[in-house]
Amino acid sequence: MTESATEFVAPLSFQSLSQNYVVVDMFEDPKTWEVEHISLAEKADVFVIAPATANVIGKIANGIADDMLTTTVMATKAPVLIAPAMNTNMYENKIVQRNIEFLKSMGYHFIEPDEGRLACGAVGKGKLAEPEKIVEYIEMLLSEEKDLINKNIIITAGPTREDIDPVRFITNRSTGKMGYALARAARDRGANVTLITGPTDLKPPSFIDVVKVYSAEDMYREVSVRFDSCDVLIMSAAVADYRPKEKSNIKIKKSDDDLKIELMRNKDILLEIKDRKRIKLLLDLQQKQMMFWIMQLRKFKRKI
Repeated sequence: MTESATEFVAPLSFQSLSQNYVVVDMFEDPKTWEVEHISLAEKADVFVIAPATANVIGKIANGIADDMLTTTVMATKAPVLIAPAMNTNMYENKIVQRNIEFLKSMGYHFIEPDEGRLACGAVGKGKLAEPEKIVEYIEMLLSEEKDLINKNIIITAGPTREDIDPVRFITNRSTGKMGYALARAARDRGANVTLITGPTDLKPPSFIDVVKVYSAEDMYREVSVRFDSCDVLIMSAAVADYRPKEKSNIKIKKSDDDLKIELMRNKDILLEIKDRKRIKLLLDLQQKQMMFWIMQLRKFKRKI
């Protein structure tokens, strides 16, 4: 903890929660017979600064090492992840943005702050990213295999819905879990991932592009416009094969007669686009193939 951090939260709180001692002062009595900032730097697999103020970002960007935090950062060879948190005006300050861009160019990693109510009472960008999002980024950094860097992968997931009237629709029981898991796996291995997802109850993975669609026609359109720029298309969505031939604009009222709905075929997305660029790798995933194709992720580098 920096000296300023201890003004907000006592070191004892962190010690109690983590069951580890907290380092604050470079010149306090050592807990081990080591040069502490060097030994800590060498132990790190990932070095995370959260929250990171404009001050500490500026220090690191300019090579200033005048406390335990900044000296340890200078000594580490581990990936450094910085999660800024500050007033919106401070975050948007040109000097702060210049420091951030410079550090990014030097290989430092940043998590964009969230928007919301800040400590000063203002509402805007500058709120510390949620802990779950920071942990997700750490997991990405810890992934040992990065064989999909600079590869653009489109993954479809979840069901589609085909409206009968404004309150009724045809769908299926797809959860989207398989497509979401594949998206995380590809992202962690360095790919640029676009997840095109039908309606699900799942929280989309962070740090990927998420495109939400509703019907089979929506999914066809979104896949079609992105297909030419991708290296791999993985079709794991459960796209509806049929849709009502006619959709009522008002709720269909109940009557004494049976209701008959005439269905028509939806486009087969793979058949529609497969001949557009034959160098693409197209995967149409059925449930029984899931584990097989997850293992095939290891072979993508050679195939594409």
